[in-house]
Parts: sequence; structure tokens; C-alpha cells
Amino acid sequence: MKRAHLASVAAISLTAAFASSAAQAEDLTLCWAAWDPANALVALSKDFEAQSGHKMSFEFVPWPNFADRMLNELNSGGQLCDLMIGDSQWIGGSAENGHYIKLNDFFDANGIKMDDFIDATVVGYSQWPKNTPNYWALPAFGDVVGWTYRKDWFERPELQAEYKEKYGRDLAAPKTFAELKDIAEFFQNREIDGKTVYGASIYTERGSEGITMGAMDVLYSFGFKYENPDKPYEMEGFVNSPGAVAGLEYYKALYDCCTPPGSSNGYMSEGIDAFKSGQVAMQMNFAFTWPGFETDANVGGGKTGYFANPAGPDGDQFAQLGGQGISVVAYSQKKDAALEYIKWFAQPEVQAKWWSMGGFSCLKAVTLAPEFPQSQPYAQTFLDSMAIVKDFWAEPSYATLLQDTQKRFHDYVVAGQGTAQEALDGLVRDWTENFEDDGRI
Repeated sequence: MKRAHLASVAAISLTAAFASSAAQAEDLTLCWAAWDPANALVALSKDFEAQSGHKMSFEFVPWPNFADRMLNELNSGGQLCDLMIGDSQWIGGSAENGHYIKLNDFFDANGIKMDDFIDATVVGYSQWPKNTPNYWALPAFGDVVGWTYRKDWFERPELQAEYKEKYGRDLAAPKTFAELKDIAEFFQNREIDGKTVYGASIYTERGSEGITMGAMDVLYSFGFKYENPDKPYEMEGFVNSPGAVAGLEYYKALYDCCTPPGSSNGYMSEGIDAFKSGQVAMQMNFAFTWPGFETDANVGGGKTGYFANPAGPDGDQFAQLGGQGISVVAYSQKKDAALEYIKWFAQPEVQAKWWSMGGFSCLKAVTLAPEFPQSQPYAQTFLDSMAIVKDFWAEPSYATLLQDTQKRFHDYVVAGQGTAQEALDGLVRDWTENFEDDGRI
């Protein structure tokens, strides 16, 4: 089996790694979101318990409540969590506010090299300030927004013939957003196997981060930039550039033309449900959902295909980064034992097992192994997607920046208020005011 070979990449044995440890056994609590990867981590961590003598407990919170619950825990100096797998956007605030311990010396002392991890995950999950060698987390779970599609529908000869006659090209995974919209329109309100289906499920959720993650996934490839590359926090003409406006207009057009009824407040779980139930031909969602589709009774068994976020009108191609790093909480009374866990988790054979169990490893020894692209049907799409990622602000005030974005995007895309230009002009004003209050500009 290819997975078995992946699991053999370690340079040292796990037993040897902890044989010399004389540290007193501790009860450690790891905090994360409540989702399928967390369940896999519980199973994986049994190896750590057996080898270290420490006992692992877990505090998992559903995604809609995860940020509020855990950021409150950090801001209050709480000692519930010894280890935190916090969202990528938290890294700036957690570093500057002293919530996480800095890991540079620990990494150096234990031979953990950030060059061994996918570059984008190091920047996205570990560094603050960004693009500086200051590390506050170990990349733990690589994630990115990509797409699934009903490969079995796409392969039906009658649909292939009809599509080719209409559009002059084969019905296949889209390479551009223009092609994606054509396909979504082709499937919208079509009857398949006696059931009305729809073009695509996309993110529209208002309450947390959903519509931002979805719309940004499109805007990047249309030319959106968070700031002037040569002048930090200068946003006029970048956030609201003509390309960014066109991207937001596209996102609204896709929502208006090609989503199922009742799609005004959907995020990850709604997308999963829409795809598994056979409502949609294509679905935008984070990569963490992909293992579940492979084992699903309705869409598994080769019925699902995967593709990276398509290219925009000028050929630019980017995707919204998801995922998290694992950090030691500064308020923990068990920091040494928590650091043992990170040392264990960083080992190549643990990372290979993590991938085999449905976790998305960020370690190059796993993801760049020659057999990796064939290890899962979605493995190549994961690699392709992680090579083109961008991420939302990771500033300490990211939550306010996110709330502003959620409101502006939802008001325009879903509620139909104003224009895309007005929404993005307003966002420039919102963000400028925020950074002025923060003393950044």
C-alpha cells in the first residue's frame, strides 16, 4: 500500500524519541474546533499517550462558536487549554498579546526546522510578524478552499454532448471562473435521476466568516489585494480596484444565477449537506471535507471529483487559505509536557499517519513524497491548491476587520444593497478607520 510507504519516512523511531524522557506524567488539554479532523487527532494522540505517559484530554467547540469561545479563553488568561490549535487569523493577536509562547528556541533545540513545512503554512499559521523568522505555532492542519464536483454527472454521455454543443468545449472540471459559471448555469434547475438539481453551493454565511472566505476566494484571482505591496496599510486602489469590483460582481452573479433555494446563509456544513444530498453539481468548501466525501454512500466510490480554485480573467489563480497551527498556551502550567506533544507531532512518521487518518499534514516529507499524489483521489488537488494560497488579515484586530467584511459582502451579494464598487469603497473606509485606531497608520 502507498500509505504504508508514506508511514515509513521517519528518521528516528517514536519509542526512542521519548525513551529518555523522565518528565512527570501530566494531564494535558488540547483545544480545537469540533469537526472530523479533531476526531482523527484524538485517535492519533493515543500513540503520544502510550509513548510519553501523559494523558490527553480535548476541548472541542463547534466552528460557529469556536472563535468566541477560545478567544475569550485566551483573553481572560484561562488555563483550560495547554495546547491550542487556533485559527490562522489569530496568530497576530495571540503573539502580540502574549497568549502563545514563542517557539524559536524550542524548535532550535529539538531540530525542528520550519523549512521542512509547506512554505505557505509557515507564513500563514506560524509567523508573526508575517515573513519574519518569529514562530508561535507549528503547522498542524493544512487547509484551503477548493471545489468538488459530481464527476459521475459530468461523465454522462448525453450531458457531455449537450454541453459541448452549447459551449463548444468538453464538460470537465473548470479551469477558469468563466467556465465555472457556464457549468453552474448548465446544471441549474436541471433534472437528474428524477430530481431537480442546482449549479453550485458557495459560501454566504453572515454571522462568522463564511461569505468572506467565499468571496475572497474569487476576488484574489480577479486582482484584489489587501494593500499596496510597497506601502503597508495603503488600501485605496487595491481593495477596491477594478478587478476586485469585477470579482465581487461575479460572486453575486454566481449566487443569483446558480445556487439552490435557501442559500442565503450557508457555510461549511450547508455545503457538505448540499453536495452529499445530490442538490448541486459543484461545491465550494475547505479541503477538510474531502475525506468524508470519499467514504459517503451517495457521493463516494469515484462519484466525486476535485479541482483547485479556478483562474480569473487575466490568468491569476489564488485560493483562500484555511487551516491552523498548534501552539502552547502561555497560561498553561504544563508547558514542558505541552512542548513534548509538539515535538512528537512534528515527527515525520506521525505526520504520515496523520495524513493517512484524514488529517492534512503540512510536512514536506509527506506531501512531496513521490507517492503522495496517488495516496488519495484529492491529494494532487490539495498540493495544487496549497501552492496558490492567500489569507485574510492576521492583525490583532482581525475580528473587527472580519466583521466589517462580512457586513459589506453580505449586504451586497445576498441582500442586493448597492453596488460592488460601493461595498469595496466602504470596506476601504472601514479598514482605514480600524488601522487608524490601532495606530498602524
